[in-house]
Amino acid sequence: MLHPHTELRFVSDKIGYGIFATKFIPQGTLTWVKDKLDRVFTPEEVSHLDPANFDNLMKYTYRDRVGDYFFCWDLTRFVNHSYEPNSMLTAMGYEVAIRDIQTGEEITNDYGSFNIIEPFECACGPHERQFVKPDDLIRFYKQWDNQIATAMKNSGAVAQPLNSFLSEIQKKELKNIYDGKKSIPSVLENYYSA
Repeated sequence: MLHPHTELRFVSDKIGYGIFATKFIPQGTLTWVKDKLDRVFTPEEVSHLDPANFDNLMKYTYRDRVGDYFFCWDLTRFVNHSYEPNSMLTAMGYEVAIRDIQTGEEITNDYGSFNIIEPFECACGPHERQFVKPDDLIRFYKQWDNQIATAMKNSGAVAQPLNSFLSEIQKKELKNIYDGKKSIPSVLENYYSA
């Protein structure tokens, strides 16, 4: 489930559409939560798809830590990549704003954290990384862990419109993190090794 203060807008012919904040979203806010309407496809199910559906699935999914393909039912699938994202996938089944997101700003994440299959050059323009690669999780997890940990310090103090979509386990984990009883798991736990 995507944060409610967002909307789909056209970005450019090259990029297509993206998700934009309709209100200020402070650092530490959950921007997306895996919910019961999202669909998981096993590699076997994917292997039986016709070419058109396969191409669509590859465009709009990410792979989880066990190699399943995760398809978001809502507009989340239009969140674009950025080498300097404002939202990051955690190892706890949700994304968090790793910095303040201003009204009108595009919400982005780093596709390097999604277990991509093939490297690709980002349409968002040149960057020192040049390509998003399948092993980016291994190469950048420490940086991403730091960004997530910094953001999570604010999570208990900001409004969380997506709390009702969290599972009881996620709610308990978050409470333990807020209370200092649990550390935030590394985003490296999301890595899928074929």
